[in-house]
Formats: sequence, structure tokens, C-alpha cells
Amino acid sequence: MYPLCSRAAGVHMKKKPSRHISGHVTAIILESISDGVFTVDHKWRITSFNRAAEEITGIPREEAIGKHCWSVFRSNMCETDCALRRTLKQGKPFIDTSTYIVNSEKRLIPVVVSTSLLKDENGTIIGGVETFRDMSLVEELRKELDARYQLGDMVSRSPLMQKIFGVLPQIADSDSTILIQGETGTGKELLARAIHNLSSRSDKPFIPVNCGALPDTLLESELFGYKAGAFTNATRDKPGYFDMARGGTIFLDEIGDISPAFQVRLLRVLQDGIFQPLGATRTVKADARVITATNRDLLDMVNRGAFRQDLFYRINVIRLELPPLRDRKEDIPLLVRRFIDRLNRLRKKAVKGISQEALSLLMAHDYPGNIRELENIIEHAFVICPQGEITPACLPDTLNRSAGPSISRGAEAGPDLKSIEAQMILEALKRNNYHRLAAARDLGIHKSTLFRKIRSLGIKLPPIDGRSRKKSLDEKL
Repeated sequence: MYPLCSRAAGVHMKKKPSRHISGHVTAIILESISDGVFTVDHKWRITSFNRAAEEITGIPREEAIGKHCWSVFRSNMCETDCALRRTLKQGKPFIDTSTYIVNSEKRLIPVVVSTSLLKDENGTIIGGVETFRDMSLVEELRKELDARYQLGDMVSRSPLMQKIFGVLPQIADSDSTILIQGETGTGKELLARAIHNLSSRSDKPFIPVNCGALPDTLLESELFGYKAGAFTNATRDKPGYFDMARGGTIFLDEIGDISPAFQVRLLRVLQDGIFQPLGATRTVKADARVITATNRDLLDMVNRGAFRQDLFYRINVIRLELPPLRDRKEDIPLLVRRFIDRLNRLRKKAVKGISQEALSLLMAHDYPGNIRELENIIEHAFVICPQGEITPACLPDTLNRSAGPSISRGAEAGPDLKSIEAQMILEALKRNNYHRLAAARDLGIHKSTLFRKIRSLGIKLPPIDGRSRKKSLDEKL
């Protein structure tokens, strides 16, 4: 009845009755706990499987016992970074390894795994034991907390980005043309998609077009389409992107790169709401919301005569400025965690997170390539270090060199991280008029954690805390 008794507890019931009692109690405990527990022999076949393991995996004990562990405990780390295999190979336990398993209903379950050697009463290693805890509730709570800083596929706790997040629902409700300005890699297309998904057009197509990648003749045929016979090799009618985006949204990226001649054609579409496919004799009504984006200063281009003033005012009905990553470094930990989670799922890896030293290097970098550059850095780290924790050694050499030798050495990275942490806390306090509880909420930490960090980092605060002007903050601390 209790398959864990004879192996996990090393029980010989006939010879040692007292051990039978001990083993029986051990089995009862293992059946009662909420953590899943299973054991394997040297051939990786499951020899015991407790009640919680059945509930978490959705696989009955009778079906699990005797099978290879990877066919039952279907985890993303089974093939590349099996904690139980490492335990049996290195002879030491591994505690709290985060991973995902696929249950019997093919649903992804986040779990934390711990492994150790399984020995008999003589100390002989007879296999391994693995315990795992369902972290679904914790993951849901984390997602709820992250949702405060998330809009669509964008995450940010930066006040600059939170201001944009706050007005997006109203912007999405309108059909006005939008101009998104920001450096390359700041997420202009993600913002455009977020607006589309919040709008009443969300069930219709979202069509992105890189205007800077196409010459005028090709851009015109791609945007407006053409009729058969319009030019050589045009053997049949082809709808353009404006037609494909009917009822939805068309996103014109790199709008500042189109020629003055094509600016005239685009102005007519925006002004009159009609366009004419190449080779057509009739105009077609345009029914797509237009969102444009550029990394250029269009107003400066207008002043220099490089961009039409009438087109500028037509696309500049609503303007959103996306800040570069160097101005919102408090978002780096959020973005890193998101990239790690996504790459773990896509590549079936088991990267646990990032070390403080590596995070210090990332926080010290200025990111000329913005969020896209950070994503590429994390992808590079996955190639170099496909398991465990991302350390400075996993990061590109150029990043280590640009940060300087004092940061690249793990032992000396602590002070840099502390100064960055102190700066983030001070900024949060300033944003909230030094109201500590509000600042703690802003940072996503408990107020007692904030108090402890203020003390340990030696942060000097003014005599008021945003709630009372009578008591000093030092007295309250």
C-alpha cells in the first residue's frame, strides 16, 4: 500500500518490526504532505510515487511506477539539465531548482524541484529521490503583481512609461492617427500592437510595414496594391496593405525615411481616406487606423524641408514619446526576468535566473540598442550558459570590458549593485513625496524590506515622509 516504505525508508519488515512501525509512519507522512515525491532506481525507473505526485502530474501511481522518470515527470530540464541526474553523478543534493512540467492534461505547471541520493539502511546508494512543489499559485500571484507594470507585451515600472500606459485606453478608443517617436529598439511596434489590441478594431488585422526598407515604387505597390497588367509580370490583381488592414490597423514604421514624392501620395490617403491601386481606374476607400513611428526628429526635418509640414500635422494628431532604456533602468530586472522566462519556454531550458554580479553589469550599461540589445544579451547568455544561473561569464565580452574591470569581477560587483539599488529606492521615494509605504508599493517590496534597505544602504532622508510633518523619518525608522 505504501511503496515508499521498503525503499525510501530502507525497511525490512520481517526482521525488524520496529522499523516497520517507523517505515509505516514515514509512508503516512509522505502520503500526507503537499509536495510531490518520487524515487528512482539506477535505471531511472520510478520505484515510488506519493499522493501529491499523482495530483500534481495527473498520473496515477500504478501507471507511474516502473516507467522511466522522464516519461512521467515531463520537465523542460529532463533532456538538458536534469537535477536528479546531477545529484547521482556528483553525489550531492540540489535544492529549489525552478522548472516546468507538463501534466496529463498537457498543461504547463511551474514547480520547484529538490533532489537527493536514496540510500538503504547500510548507506548504499540505491537510487535518487526527487521532491517537487506546485508553484502555480505563486506564479499567478507574481503575474498579478507584474500586471501592475504590464500592458500587452510591454512591461515597465518607470514613471515615464506608466504615464503612457495610463493614457493608452483613451487613445485606443479614438480613431485618430498616432505618431510614436523613439530610438531604435525601444519597442515602438509593441506599443502600436498594444494600442490596436485595446481598441475596438482588435479582432481585425494589425499590419506592420517597414517603410524604410522599400523603395518608392515597391512601397506604393505594397501599400496600395495593383491590378493585373499594371506593370511587367503583374499577371493578377494583388491587394495592398491598406486593403489587407481593412477594419483594423496599419502600422507605418520608419515614416521619416519615405521620399518627398511618396509623402504626397500618403497625404492623400490620410486626408481624403481613399487610395488608388496601381493600374486601377477607380479609387478605393481606406478603412484602417493609421499608426506611424520613427526614430527621427520629424519636427527638425520639417524645419529643414526634409519632411512635408502638412503630412507631419496629419500624422501628429497624437504623439507618444518612448524613452530609451538608459532613462528607465529600473525596468531592466523586469525585462531580464521576462526574457529568461520566454527563452526557457521556447528553448526548453532551465536557466534559473541571473546573479547579482551579472545584473550589476546590465544595470551599468547604457544600451545604445535599447531593449532589443538587452534581449540579444540574454539570448547570448542562453547560448553560453544553457543551465543554472546567468553569471558575468555568460555575458558578451564587450559588455564586461565596457563596464570596466572593477565591475566584471564578482567580488567587486557588490558596491556597484548597492549604489544602483540605493538610487532606485531614492527615486521611488522622491516620486511618492518620501511616503515610505507608497514607495514600497511602487518598488513591489514589503515596507519592512524597504526600511531594512534604507538602513543597510545608509540612505539619508529628509525629516518628513509624505504623511506627517511633525515626526522625523529617523524617529520612525
